[in-house]
Amino acid sequence: MSTSSLAASNLVERHRAVDSPTTFRLLDLEWDLLPGVFAPHLTQSAALYAEWLPYPVGGSFCEIGSGTGYLSVLAALRGCAAVTATDISPVAVDNTRRNAARHGVADRLSVHQGDLFTPIPAGERFDVIFWNSNFVDTDQPAPDGDHLHHALFDQGYRAHEGYLAGARERLHPGGQLLLGFTDLGNADRLAELADRHGWRVRVQRAVRCAAPQGDLHYQLLRLESR
Repeated sequence: MSTSSLAASNLVERHRAVDSPTTFRLLDLEWDLLPGVFAPHLTQSAALYAEWLPYPVGGSFCEIGSGTGYLSVLAALRGCAAVTATDISPVAVDNTRRNAARHGVADRLSVHQGDLFTPIPAGERFDVIFWNSNFVDTDQPAPDGDHLHHALFDQGYRAHEGYLAGARERLHPGGQLLLGFTDLGNADRLAELADRHGWRVRVQRAVRCAAPQGDLHYQLLRLESR
């Protein structure tokens, strides 16, 4: 097993230890967490992306793969007029809705179940689109219904290609397409797919953090139209 796969597998097992609904604190706020949903407080990236992301005040924000929905909720709390979140996991969709209700932003946060942009109504566009991607490249399919596995592993980078292929028609002119990534991901494959779909990959923010399997280099990537 590769270093990236081992690190991701260990993180998945930590998530499986959450076997009943609970709450956690992050960014001085309380959040709901349901079993089977990626837990932001178990990784250092959660607070980083919350700080790094732009939240267009009065504008629109879309989060792909929302999980608990903490970033979508923060976008609404920090001034976005309309926020859309999608997740392939029905449990994550429920979790996002719970946190929207908990923090009083359900009136401006729409949550949809489905893959990437598929469940979003046709013609809807956004000022900022973000996905904290399942960056570990693998040739193995996810076990049926195992959304925790899918949160970290992407077979053949199919989800990454779908994100890059579908984002352009979802951005407002001048909008920003962003991706959460780490050095455990396949940067060469990402660059190849980006080029295929007319994007350049740029590092907008990055930091190296200590982790159990060695330092991790967290990145916020910006995809620029070529």
